[in-house]
Amino acid sequence: MNLELRHLRSLVAVDDARTFTDAAIGLGTTQASISRSVAALERTLGVRVFQRTTRSVTPTAAGKRIIEHARRVLDEAKLLEEAARDHAGELRVGYAWSALGSRTIALQRRWEEANPGVQLIWVQSSSPAAGLAGGSVDLAVVRRELNDPRFTETLVGTERRYAAVAATDPLARRRFLRMADFTGRTIAVDSRTGTTAEDLWGPEARPSSVRPVQGVDDWLTLIATGKAIGMSSEATASQYPRPGVVYKTVRDAPPICVFLAAWKDDPSILIAEFARLARQAFAEAPLP
Repeated sequence: MNLELRHLRSLVAVDDARTFTDAAIGLGTTQASISRSVAALERTLGVRVFQRTTRSVTPTAAGKRIIEHARRVLDEAKLLEEAARDHAGELRVGYAWSALGSRTIALQRRWEEANPGVQLIWVQSSSPAAGLAGGSVDLAVVRRELNDPRFTETLVGTERRYAAVAATDPLARRRFLRMADFTGRTIAVDSRTGTTAEDLWGPEARPSSVRPVQGVDDWLTLIATGKAIGMSSEATASQYPRPGVVYKTVRDAPPICVFLAAWKDDPSILIAEFARLARQAFAEAPLP
């Protein structure tokens, strides 16, 4: 059997996530598919790449060297894909929960005016890097730093935080909320791709418990049914109106930084142009 890029992507994803389940989520596939790819690669190479136990997955000594080479191969393949996409006339932009909220349409129009021969495609992904690590997009909108040496991150703007509460919740009748209003409440948190964590609050006033969720639909369903409240960016409030859910600005919450993440040393002119227009959208179209 010949090695394929999908085998290498599965290998690197498992090394990054250290579980087959999270690796599958990051690549948008199944755990069984990841396991088959890694097993096939190990058979082809004739070495065990990972040491597996019931609690952990760690690379062997040989596996560490193989994974390092796999990363280099994927980086080179990514450059080939970027060159092909530039030539093909499209730019794929990934995002986890929301693109740029109410600014998305304005940016899309400006892009079409400035780059009539290049199609701008928005791609939602449930991975922390919004599809960038898997190679399905050219750049990604992220709202927390990735801390991955393979990527560069450019700050393009900031957003206010909004609370999301059930329409029947007494907080829904307020004009706005404050951080202290979350004290003693259950808060829904997506630790993989969300923008909220318990450390936003001081020890004297913080939510009483956390309900983990996976993705914005899970988050909204939990809130609409009154099982929890949430906090997210103004882009989420704009992009995801939902019956039974009311959004309220949280006046004293720290702002959310919005970054564009791309592969390091990527020379794409299209990415630089998108970053310029994104910064312009934040500078010229502040939300009320």
